[in-house]
Amino acid sequence: MPYVNIRVTRGVTLEQKEKLIAGVTDLLVKVLNKNPERTFVVIDEVEPDNWGVAGVTTTVYRQRQKDSSQRGP
Repeated sequence: MPYVNIRVTRGVTLEQKEKLIAGVTDLLVKVLNKNPERTFVVIDEVEPDNWGVAGVTTTVYRQRQKDSSQRGP
């Protein structure tokens, strides 16, 4: 009975979540021969201010990425 926990920052659409659940389930069926009826996938959404990358919150990181892409090379 596999259990997979996916954590993402808020903003993932319902369609994207459905694709993640279907894709992960399919992968476990194909690779580990697991029964999809007994395979559980849970998606946790985390606020961007509660997730850090490169020493800053995801909110700050994304803003920096946006600012640098707007400045160009």
